Amino acid sequence: MFKEHDYKGEGFILAKILETFLDENLRSLREQGLYNEIDTVEGANGPVIQIKGKDLINLSSNNYLGLATNEELKRVASDAINKYGVGAGAVRTINGTLDLHVELEKKLAEFKGTEAAISYQSGFNCNMAAISAVMDQHDAILSDQLNHASIIDGCRLSKAKIIAFNHSDMEDLQRKAKEAVESGNYRKIMVITDGVFSMDGDIAKLPEIIDIAKQFDLITYVDDAHGSGVTGKGKGTVKHFGLENEVDFQIGTLSKAVGVVGGYVAGKKNLIDWLKVRSRPFLFSTAVTPADVAATSAAIELISDSTELVDKLWDNGNYLKSGLKNLGFNIGNSETPITPCIIGDEKLTQQFSRRLIEEGVYAKAIVFPTVPKGTGRVRNMPTAAHTKEMLDQAISIYEKVGKELGVIN
Repeated sequence: MFKEHDYKGEGFILAKILETFLDENLRSLREQGLYNEIDTVEGANGPVIQIKGKDLINLSSNNYLGLATNEELKRVASDAINKYGVGAGAVRTINGTLDLHVELEKKLAEFKGTEAAISYQSGFNCNMAAISAVMDQHDAILSDQLNHASIIDGCRLSKAKIIAFNHSDMEDLQRKAKEAVESGNYRKIMVITDGVFSMDGDIAKLPEIIDIAKQFDLITYVDDAHGSGVTGKGKGTVKHFGLENEVDFQIGTLSKAVGVVGGYVAGKKNLIDWLKVRSRPFLFSTAVTPADVAATSAAIELISDSTELVDKLWDNGNYLKSGLKNLGFNIGNSETPITPCIIGDEKLTQQFSRRLIEEGVYAKAIVFPTVPKGTGRVRNMPTAAHTKEMLDQAISIYEKVGKELGVIN
């Protein structure tokens, strides 16, 4: 009979080879300034957050429009729990599809200007689901070098040949598309890009990408996680360029500007029908909770009906950019409210972030592997919920810490 061991006072026993691997690699990460300490937020993730009892101006959230704490969305979520319970109870293909899910997907299709849409448990799941449902070992994927990790993992899962092209380099994309087509080695070829690149804030060159795709009959795939609710008056980067009828896959998350959780794929009805029977996260993972779906639907309605929050987001983004740039910080070439403060050295970046937090601004260091080595930065994300007074205070703290550490003169 199995006897439960009493490990009290003895600690856990790991395989020696695992313990050596973990100790050596964790030590190395810490020495290089690449180990990320995780902070615990005590309360809501709003424009000001509390960590260890201290109030901090929050410039690290992806809650772009402030909807994560919106009172109407909270009410809608509460009502959904009272009616449907806390969970959907099953995967979508058995009996986990609630009328709430169907209603949300209709709204998402209208929001993105497509025939249909399908929702998933996260934006990460979207890329794992959609790419591998359509592409396989007989195919090739042309992928921007700075695409999000979920895109990279989705491409790997598909087993297609991954051909990376230089970031937003249309000549490189054209050349590699031509080579892939003329090789005759692939049944299908996809070109895949983020709509907005989250670490630098630049926007994909979608019109040029679409022109190249038409020339070589490429499948087009845009992950607009950081564009939906931000660009195109809130409708996203594809809408920004007026290309709703030119993109095969529009991917988005429901956890950033929308403020809740989940993700979606929007496109032609036959594509969505295929994903419903062939995308594994849809088939094998329990559906998103009723409260989350109801709140998401309400958020999509709000963004669709008014640009007020989107306009406020851009106004605050431009205000913060101007303030930091005038102080002499390197803020890169962002085309969106995303405002990187590029330091370079990883250890200095971590030190800079720690000092900001100590002074009252929560802005986390972003280092390798999230960004290339030597390009460490603090990524700032003003939201529609920030006031100018909050941003002025943050800029003042940036000036103090920047001069203290020699980042600015």
